[in-house]
Amino acid sequence: MFPYFYFDWTWILLIPAMILSMWAQANVNGTFKKYSKVGNRFGYTGADVARRILDMNGLYSVKIERVNGNLTDHFDPRTNVVRLSETTYDSTSVGAIGVAAHEVGHAVQHATGYTAIKIRNAIVPAVNICNMLSMPILILGLFLSYTLVDLGIILFSATVLFQLITLPVEFNASSRAIKTLEGQNLLTADETAGAKKVLNAAALTYVAAAFSAIMSLLRIILIFGNRRRD
Repeated sequence: MFPYFYFDWTWILLIPAMILSMWAQANVNGTFKKYSKVGNRFGYTGADVARRILDMNGLYSVKIERVNGNLTDHFDPRTNVVRLSETTYDSTSVGAIGVAAHEVGHAVQHATGYTAIKIRNAIVPAVNICNMLSMPILILGLFLSYTLVDLGIILFSATVLFQLITLPVEFNASSRAIKTLEGQNLLTADETAGAKKVLNAAALTYVAAAFSAIMSLLRIILIFGNRRRD
């Protein structure tokens, strides 16, 4: 039957995902704000700690650069550079130290060939293409062929796969960060506990992103599956 429009009840599936995402984002912002006001006893900056941890792991060639923004910190494997945001680079706060150590954790993952990050980095180009093409192909499939609908669902599934692979990558980077901060006495026990709370809050945003992707995929399957039966 020719596809038609009807009341879409499946949007209800996205409500829990949206609530979780908003709460996770508010939580990470609030937690970082709280611990951005708590300085570390030794006076290390985020950049100091990043450099120390890199050197401890023999990663002398990995550079550290300042990048604009708030919580825009990231490791770029293409250029082998750890980029720390304005709120992290020069800050001596417990929150900044935790974030800096986490990003260096990604650099260590890359250098040691951590399996999950190798897979994630390898599929990024393909995932970007799949994400760009999935919805147009799904819509075309309604009018041309349900084979295209199936293809669109498969392409969108790549986004879900990427989000799921991201979880162990982020959890492992945070685990490496906390172990290093504790083991090398870069922070006191109380300060490390604060840094851990910041990283746990950040990890929840990735859980929320994965959950949102799964719910979106389920919604797409239900929408296009119902139309196929009609």
